[in-house]
Amino acid sequence: MRRYFLVANQTLGGEHLADAVRDAVEAGPCEFHVIVPATPPREHMVWTEGEAIAMARQRLDTALERLRAMGVQADGRVGDANPVLAVEDALRERPCDEIILSTFPPGMSRWLRVDVPHMLARYGVPVRHVIAQTEQVPRR
Repeated sequence: MRRYFLVANQTLGGEHLADAVRDAVEAGPCEFHVIVPATPPREHMVWTEGEAIAMARQRLDTALERLRAMGVQADGRVGDANPVLAVEDALRERPCDEIILSTFPPGMSRWLRVDVPHMLARYGVPVRHVIAQTEQVPRR
């Protein structure tokens, strides 16, 4: 059984990510571990770490409900605000065959500005980068 990490925050509810999950399921038996980094909300000038964690937890809970409704075996965690460190923490606890990273498009994505896809590649796990269409991502 293939094990996937899904790494996303604000783009977690997008159809682009559901499509990536469907593709993985069609390829064979698999399970997903959703990692939601507790990144600071981009729409707030002032925020607390507790607010960032609470928002990430809400997104995680919603994503797990959606995945399970699709018939997908999934669990997850809220991770470090830095998505690379969040993945590193998860890799210490469980193996992974592929990382599916979801970001906003170039120009909008903080994660792309700091080159998260290439930084994740250093762990020796294939990284599939999917890009959200902003109109597909529900705002909370």
